Amino acid sequence: MTAVAALLLATAAGCGDAGGLRAAGTTETAVSPARLWPSLRPAASPAWPYDEVQIETVKGITAPGDDIRAVDPVAVVRAEVAAHPDDYKGAKAPYRDTAARLADCGAGPGRGGCPVLRPYYRDLTGDGRDDLTLGFRLYPTNQTAVRVYTFEGHRLVQVFANDDAVIGVELAGRAVIIRSPAGIAGYEYRTTWTWDPDQRAMVFSRDEFLRTGPHKPTRAHTPAATAAPSPVPRPTPTPGLTPSAASSGADPASGADPAAGTGPASASGPWAGSDPQASSSSVSSAASSASGR
Repeated sequence: MTAVAALLLATAAGCGDAGGLRAAGTTETAVSPARLWPSLRPAASPAWPYDEVQIETVKGITAPGDDIRAVDPVAVVRAEVAAHPDDYKGAKAPYRDTAARLADCGAGPGRGGCPVLRPYYRDLTGDGRDDLTLGFRLYPTNQTAVRVYTFEGHRLVQVFANDDAVIGVELAGRAVIIRSPAGIAGYEYRTTWTWDPDQRAMVFSRDEFLRTGPHKPTRAHTPAATAAPSPVPRPTPTPGLTPSAASSGADPASGADPAAGTGPASASGPWAGSDPQASSSSVSSAASSASGR
């Protein structure tokens, strides 16, 4: 009996120790932000013409009962090509190959060589009806166009547009989040646009530069000195954009949400694949230009 009592006491003491409080150390003193140059005159206008709101009515596209699921995504992209010939038509158009590859969309978006990715449907505007989130590759560059459409007054309206080199796209609540590669290894840009009921559009709301993983700096190799080193000519920069692997048909959407035709239910979001050859490129959306990319 004495041994049993001792065992019970030891067990009770162990339970008590497991739930005890332990100090986590001292807390750093909070420091309030310091305002610099209080006499500096505030700017009244932006330095660049930011396009925080991008609204455009799509001509020639309708659907019975304003059912956006009845809209042909390929037809929507064709309408954009027709509305912006300087971007898509002609030998000097930056996205000329996208217009040419639309001929490969006979089987529908996301199939074969069609540059249009499969569509996603989710209520982003808060009216209880699905909206269309659409993506398509901008060949011959490594960029991807991301668009959001909704019906207003029996008209199909584009309420969001962004062109960028894309790692992944996510939908979260009333927001579109685009992850893009950075010029520094181990980092990425994460830009958010959120629905604004006053502007009736997705507006630029956040731009983050985030660390995504460790990066060990590489040490440059120094060749052994020679008696008479010859001068090394500087490389001549090649003008124009460099096509990535995407221009040969690679599809960064291979990691998309398996639920076809529906909005993503997980944090991975649609088009979560990446292009290993993607590099930081200029963002045609002026909102992304604000981040200095």
